[in-house]
Amino acid sequence: MSAEENMALARRFIEALVKGDLDAMDERMSPDFVNHTKLLPGQEPGPEGERWAIAQISAAISNVSVLVEDQVAAGDKVVSRFVVHATHDRGELLGAAPSGRELTHISIVIHRIEEGKIAEEWSTGTMGWILRGQRLEKEISERERVEQELQVARRIQHALLPKEVPDLEGWQISPLYRPAREVGGDFYDFLELEDGYLGLVVGDATGKGVPAALVMAATRSTLRAVAQGSNSPGEVLRRANDPLVMDIPPNMFVTCFYAILDPESGGLSYANAGHDLPYLHRRSGEAEELRARGMPLGLMPGMSYEEKQTILEADEAALFYSDGLVEAHDPKGEMFGFPRLRALVSKHGEESALGDFLMEALYSFVGEGWEQEDDITLLTLRCSAP
Repeated sequence: MSAEENMALARRFIEALVKGDLDAMDERMSPDFVNHTKLLPGQEPGPEGERWAIAQISAAISNVSVLVEDQVAAGDKVVSRFVVHATHDRGELLGAAPSGRELTHISIVIHRIEEGKIAEEWSTGTMGWILRGQRLEKEISERERVEQELQVARRIQHALLPKEVPDLEGWQISPLYRPAREVGGDFYDFLELEDGYLGLVVGDATGKGVPAALVMAATRSTLRAVAQGSNSPGEVLRRANDPLVMDIPPNMFVTCFYAILDPESGGLSYANAGHDLPYLHRRSGEAEELRARGMPLGLMPGMSYEEKQTILEADEAALFYSDGLVEAHDPKGEMFGFPRLRALVSKHGEESALGDFLMEALYSFVGEGWEQEDDITLLTLRCSAP
């Protein structure tokens, strides 16, 4: 075949490839055809692989046109430079979702011709770069969207946390809240009840981001609504649980510890909805767990919650906390853990700033460069006078 015939064959083969005309491809492709440059990941080098790749590309694009701008022939080889215009609107291509944009793909391809058929192909082009750019744009856009969600969740959390700490004669209440960059569902609250009683809540909604923040907000509102009608922590959790079962998605729930303080007598009644056990530091130095049985809120309807009572005397303190403290890990993967926390409360529970002391102990444990994985909430209730 002459150089002109070879160039014409290569041009018709290129047009068939670009337009997805498999029959026209087969007419011009050798049975032993080999593509040395894969168009798509997983493509086999032979004719079947070429047909498969072209079918995949054709299924993802529309409005296809091709212009062969230049060709050079030498011996049994033809070098072609061509431009393809197409709309990426029908399916995923090289990991990029359809964008509806027009793609302009410039390619240079070498064909070796044997006995009037295309026997081998080598190619390079811009399609991969264009689609990688689209994927990068999408990833950047997705990261920006996630960051906006996190900012919304942070604002929700911060807006719902108490602005002021109750001022009770003979009592010291010290909240400490350290949010992680990845928003969680931690919350704490103070409820002023009848007869001068004070409700104290520490909770944690499962999950992260805006869903956890919204579940936290719903739980806080529900607890505030039902708490005014009862001075029984177990009854309040029971009444809050059923509406939360209806409002919270099936894969989410809220752990919550609710206590009611009588400032006059030092009496503390409490109930627990699956939350980490608080510690009560006695004057003897013992760290006593405040145990009460109960399932997390929003998990199952018809739950009941065990209620217990204790008394805080002068110089005794109760520590309520979330799992962000005990589940923190050091560089070796060891967890801060409950035994360590209990030992620290037992030994240093008389510290007036117990929350700050525990955070210093945590920072010493995790070391420099630690990235906080979850929100940390600490709430200390201390009886400072008889």
